[in-house]
Amino acid sequence: MEDLHKNTQDELIVEHLRTELAKIEPSRRKRVMEKFVLAALGSIPWVGGFLSAAASYKADEGPLKQNSLQTQWLEEHHQKIIELQETLAEIQERFEGFGTNIDDRIQSEEYLMLVRKAFRTWDEADTNEKRRFSANTITNAAGTRVCSDDVVHLFLDWLELYHESHFAVIREIFTNPESSRYEIWTNLYGEIPREDSAEADLFKLLIRDLSTGGVIRQERDVNHLGQFVRKTPQRRRSTKPSSTLESAFEDTKPYVLTELGKQFVHYTMNEVVARIERSGSE
Repeated sequence: MEDLHKNTQDELIVEHLRTELAKIEPSRRKRVMEKFVLAALGSIPWVGGFLSAAASYKADEGPLKQNSLQTQWLEEHHQKIIELQETLAEIQERFEGFGTNIDDRIQSEEYLMLVRKAFRTWDEADTNEKRRFSANTITNAAGTRVCSDDVVHLFLDWLELYHESHFAVIREIFTNPESSRYEIWTNLYGEIPREDSAEADLFKLLIRDLSTGGVIRQERDVNHLGQFVRKTPQRRRSTKPSSTLESAFEDTKPYVLTELGKQFVHYTMNEVVARIERSGSE
């Protein structure tokens, strides 16, 4: 009888602890997310001004609101506030999928520094695509540690530096590794333009930027230690040398992403990676 009474007491204590923990956990999770949101909002300089202007705007007289500079400024930033709220909500929803294992990571100062940089990049982005890439990067930086925070900083720098045209080339090479410049262009744009055209100049610039930036490279053989192997010089036939320079759309040299470039895609372009993985499994 005494043992039964003791077991009942133990069960009551355990149940009480469960109840108390259930109360504590949501509030702790809320504090974790508040740190994230405050870091994000604090990195965007106009948010505070928008909230103050919106508050004073409500107190203004109706006629004064018409055609005022303040009204136009608020209207311009209203849509961006909505987009910011949607982005934060999407990130929070994805955080829920990671569980509580990332709570310590989200609260760390190292990660919050990434958050501030990511949302400065988000704010300065010209397109929705760049904003989506910024959100992807900071979300994945919380849930995975494929590379160091210094490398994630570099990825955010790339998002600021490169244009959507660069990202199109990166996606194409990721989707179709070992593509030549000819194949990259035709898959993206179709018909080959003249060599002296602005389109050819732009394409050479894109390839040069990504090559010198360490995102893409020409495909090379490696040995068992991962060292690049020198190509065996091919004996040239005694033919008359070509009178023209190498084409911007050359079709014999395959391009691949560097290992850093692959990590960049995995951190920023979730939808591309998911599509490739689905194709592979099928």
